[in-house]
Amino acid sequence: MLRLLQPDRALHAIRAITLDLDDTLWEIGPVIRDAERALWDWLGANYPRIPERFTANDLLQLRQQVVEEFGDRAHDFSFMRKAVLRRLADVAGYDEELVDPAFEVFCAARNTVILYPDVIPQLERIYSRYTVVAVTNGNANLETIGIRHLFHGVVTAIEAGAAKPSRRIFDLAIERAGVAKSEILHVGDHPETDIMGARQAGLRSAWINRNGDDWPGHMTEPDATISDLADLVELLDGS
Repeated sequence: MLRLLQPDRALHAIRAITLDLDDTLWEIGPVIRDAERALWDWLGANYPRIPERFTANDLLQLRQQVVEEFGDRAHDFSFMRKAVLRRLADVAGYDEELVDPAFEVFCAARNTVILYPDVIPQLERIYSRYTVVAVTNGNANLETIGIRHLFHGVVTAIEAGAAKPSRRIFDLAIERAGVAKSEILHVGDHPETDIMGARQAGLRSAWINRNGDDWPGHMTEPDATISDLADLVELLDGS
């Protein structure tokens, strides 16, 4: 499914690609569920009073409390998760020394992802021709996942101090790409955080729609709609 909108806006000037990660290069929902399960199993084995004391609903309420208390750090998923772990430890009567090893258990599972089949071969092609910068709100570790060598740079919400669709994270990505913003195409799955954010920052955008979803009718459409990275290569080859 390759659909180029506004064909008068040629993409021949593109020199850099900024690329979302979660749900763009892999499906994130199952990964997070597995990571949460691994963390909870580890806590049960090593700090049993926590699962004895807290239900799933208790956890949701605790997370909301942490978000409300540390709203200025909401873009930092690692900080927020550690803050929740500290609360769990405190209420259950454990020392905060559990926080770091517990977070490592979560991270190990969080970075055990299954790449979409098109990712490696198409990223290799894109990397050889364009500057490629990952732009993510999440805390995926590309070194651990094994694809850091296919990116010239990485920009995270933690580093930028703000999450997509904030202009701050896109401005840092533009700086990291080292080209004019008019020469950058942002590719991502989320209509608001990726496509709207990129447009507001002055970048062109391609919506990667792997699930055949309908574009939100109230939003201005992206420059292109693609179903995978093979479509992206075809789009760039035809520009």
